[in-house]
Amino acid sequence: MLSFKMALRSISSNKLRAALTMLGIIIGVMALVVLVSLVNGATSSVTDAVSGLGTSMLTVSISDDKGMPLDLDTVNGYMEEAGIGLVAPYTSTSVTASGEEASGEVTVYGTTPAFYDVQGMQLAMGRFLKTSDVENHTYVCVINETAATELIGYVDCVDQAISLNGVEYTIVGVLSDNEDSLTSMMASGSLAVYLPYTSLLRLSDSLTSEVTSFYVSAPENGTMETVEASMTSILMERFEDDDEAFTVSSQSVLEDTMSSITSVLTILLVLVLVYLINKTKIGMAMRAAAKDFETAQLMGIKINSVISATFIIGTFLAAIGA
Repeated sequence: MLSFKMALRSISSNKLRAALTMLGIIIGVMALVVLVSLVNGATSSVTDAVSGLGTSMLTVSISDDKGMPLDLDTVNGYMEEAGIGLVAPYTSTSVTASGEEASGEVTVYGTTPAFYDVQGMQLAMGRFLKTSDVENHTYVCVINETAATELIGYVDCVDQAISLNGVEYTIVGVLSDNEDSLTSMMASGSLAVYLPYTSLLRLSDSLTSEVTSFYVSAPENGTMETVEASMTSILMERFEDDDEAFTVSSQSVLEDTMSSITSVLTILLVLVLVYLINKTKIGMAMRAAAKDFETAQLMGIKINSVISATFIIGTFLAAIGA
């Protein structure tokens, strides 16, 4: 009881020092709470965002075909295998596009009808590619809203013509800039054109008929674990049990990567806070004032400025935490 009374007397006789010390402790605790909340919130937000991008799918890349390259028919045939849903081969290149309104560099994707469903795309108008378009190498294309607006001048441009490297194609559909689709999100703000896989091979001399990349989705009521196991088994058999000849990656890999990035960012935030407190003039002034404000004042430290800065930092951290 006596110690408690002495502590109260000491605090009452050094009100400013006590207030600064208490404020320093509050800021320290608040900073820790805010940083933990930030990393947990960022990790959860990023993971939820990645999980919601399009339908669940696998990305398959072939790096060594062992002299047995995959062609379009072979890849499409995987959709008949047990445990496999849709399979969407794709390739891409850059070309010069010309429309009614303007010309510019665009990214052109060659793919099949399954690409639309696997990627969870949405049409603003028109249609996507058909199987007959791929089989007949037709000169049709689907463009995104950004390309429609910038190259044609308006979104309602179905049946209008667009020139790709001097070759004329008919626009049969316009894709919405859908933030729930991984491809649409990545293409957001850029000019994207989708051609039948076979048509793009005719347009570009740099591409071959070998399929090296494709997406795979789960069948109805299927799981991605089953799809991954089935796809891995198929490729292992084809490529002589060499698991380095290909990669099969899922969204969980991307989620883990983004989670790691947010953890690194949190560490950087902690380092910034430590640097602020220990290496900057304002940080050292705050520490000096909290330890002995009278001596700090004699050393030329403006106590009122320190209090104001401390209050601003504390308010800022509280706002972030909220």
